[in-house]
Formats: sequence, structure tokens, C-alpha cells
Amino acid sequence: MIDLEYSLIIEATKEPDFFGFHSPDLPGFSGIGHSIEDCLYKAKWGMIEHVKLLREQGLPVPPKNSNPRIVIQNEEAARAA
Repeated sequence: MIDLEYSLIIEATKEPDFFGFHSPDLPGFSGIGHSIEDCLYKAKWGMIEHVKLLREQGLPVPPKNSNPRIVIQNEEAARAA
């Protein structure tokens, strides 16, 4: 069972011990970790804190995802604007 309230995308970089992550369900939420497991741990607690801060600031909180997904992929290349 996925123990997250929102979906998570973890991106591997060229560095073997550096991963970025963000949630497509939770705007403004992102982080980094040194392994997939580290990203999952940081994301779980980071999402809780992020939602808490949104509430404290009176900002809208996205609804929880009833079927969250975790996607692990290679880092996407930056796109020129």
C-alpha cells in the first residue's frame, strides 16, 4: 500500500546518489533525496508539513488523491521558454 496522500514523481539524475521529487497533485511541493527510499521518506513527511503550512497561511489545500501513484523516471531535460 502506498503510504502517501498525493502522487509522487521521483527523477533520477546523472549522479547515482541524487534524486529530485515533486507531486503533480500538490503544487509547490518538491525536494531532493539520496536514494529512492530517502525520497519516499522525505516526501511522506514533507507532504504533511506542506499541507500544514498551506492551512496555516489560509491557502487552498488540494484534495487527497484516493489512488496515489509513485513514478520513478529519468530526469526530464529543462525546456527553453
